[in-house]
Amino acid sequence: MSAGELLLIIGPPAVGKMTVGRAVCAHTDFRLFHNHHTIEPLLEIFGFGTPPFVALNGEFRRRVIEEAAAAGTRLIFTFVWNVEDQDDADEVRRLVAPYVEAGLRVAFVELYADLPTRLERNVGEERIAEKKSKRDLAWSDAHVRELDAAYVMNTRPHRPTRADDVLADFPHLRLDNSRLTPAQAAAEITAWLGARRD
Repeated sequence: MSAGELLLIIGPPAVGKMTVGRAVCAHTDFRLFHNHHTIEPLLEIFGFGTPPFVALNGEFRRRVIEEAAAAGTRLIFTFVWNVEDQDDADEVRRLVAPYVEAGLRVAFVELYADLPTRLERNVGEERIAEKKSKRDLAWSDAHVRELDAAYVMNTRPHRPTRADDVLADFPHLRLDNSRLTPAQAAAEITAWLGARRD
């Protein structure tokens, strides 16, 4: 098996996906591709959720992952997944397909934390610096709350979701990072990845 690998870090907004992903990259040869790498440039041209935004956002993500798989890159991709939505589950299948077809490892890390913790993290300096669209703090706070009310963004043990059909095919770590620093979460993730190779 080649050195290439895809690690998908999922979870609700402001749970720490990008920050934890960056911490994993700091101690490994993974490269970080976070969801706002495609969102922010498209927001400059199209409104969020418009048909051109949705089409290009999906296409750009798939193409980056295709090229990373072809190059044998160890890639972390972070994103929010509505785990009860079949379309989201189908899109995740499309995203992992290049790595699966190349015989490369694919694994999922699911971060979760309660809403008050996420609202506090939502105003963190690194988040705001990396994600221009989050700098309107009133809008960003309301957006996190709205998404939390509208969607299920974490799996629920003993209560199946559409995501479970996808996750059943891959190693999957659920990690409560409410009280973990990014470095601590990254250490747990890298230890888990290493144990899976032994």
